[in-house]
Amino acid sequence: MINSLVYVALGGAIGASGRYLTNVGAGRLFGTGFPYGTMIVNIVGSFAMGCLFLLLAQKGGTAKLGPFLMTGVLGGFTTFSAFSLDAVTLYERGAVMTATGYVLGSVVLSIFALFAGMSLMRWVLA
Repeated sequence: MINSLVYVALGGAIGASGRYLTNVGAGRLFGTGFPYGTMIVNIVGSFAMGCLFLLLAQKGGTAKLGPFLMTGVLGGFTTFSAFSLDAVTLYERGAVMTATGYVLGSVVLSIFALFAGMSLMRWVLA
């Protein structure tokens, strides 16, 4: 358990650093008027999650490398990759309505929660 936690933490540091550098690089390349960096990490992270998930499952490395690569590196890079994997897993299990509810609920409720948090802090700090 402790070893897995250390691997997740190390992977998370690598992923978060990659996300930061991607955001900085995208801002310099494309400007900061649109969140290109976030979009890039979400797309790249989801693609990498799909590749890693099947590769590690085929090679039997999910339990060994999964915590470091999938939870740590990709989780630090973008949690959108884990969200995407969860949604596709539900869909592939035949739970189409559950997957749809998960996607819509996660997106809508997360945006609502962000607005709620901002409203609370505006009230607290006023």
